[in-house]
Amino acid sequence: MTKTFAAEILGDFVSLFFPHYCVSCHNALVKGEDFICTKCILDLPRSNYHLDRENPFFVKLSGRLSVLYVMSFFKFVKGGKVQRVLHSLKYKNKPEFGRMLGRVYGNELMNNGFKDKFDLIVPIPLHRSRFKQRGYNQSEEFGIGLAEVLQIPCRDEFLVRTTQTETQTRRSKLKRWQNVKSVFEVTQAEAISGKRILLIDDVVTTGATLEAAGQALIKANCKELSIACIAATQ
Repeated sequence: MTKTFAAEILGDFVSLFFPHYCVSCHNALVKGEDFICTKCILDLPRSNYHLDRENPFFVKLSGRLSVLYVMSFFKFVKGGKVQRVLHSLKYKNKPEFGRMLGRVYGNELMNNGFKDKFDLIVPIPLHRSRFKQRGYNQSEEFGIGLAEVLQIPCRDEFLVRTTQTETQTRRSKLKRWQNVKSVFEVTQAEAISGKRILLIDDVVTTGATLEAAGQALIKANCKELSIACIAATQ
């Protein structure tokens, strides 16, 4: 019996008594499924913004920020399936789930003409205190998955959050902007200059955080700025 075959048998045995459950519907996952079942990943509402350059997300940001592409994997509705899925990613210690979502979306982008469109992926950073508390940055994990498929680097050290900001959840659009307008800093401008940057976030509502981070990258002379997130409100 080979080690690989023995490991498969052991994995099947463990799964029988300690099954993994879908983060969306909470049903047991079957062999070949990770974190989310096939039905749920297909049922989650996709935005398909990568198929329409002048989509609502692009329109929301383009008047405030010089952007080439603005894309979102899913549509975000408060209380919906996507919110439950992202809650698991963000608060249930599932960084690998973010990478899986990144790989899935990366393949969608590759299949729709986005190969060689970007030079570097830069995730929205967490403040070091929040990163220490959580143990990972969910936006970075999504970016790593994208990077694996798009075959470009994902680097988290070029953009830092210098100030720990309060939660944006209950703030107005103006207050959100004031909360983040000067908290991002590019640490290595030479690594950003002349590059086609894909800036990554998890959930976008008003876009204030992306606007502030994007302005920092533009000031560092990136050649082009594009944006992708896991989910965005309509």
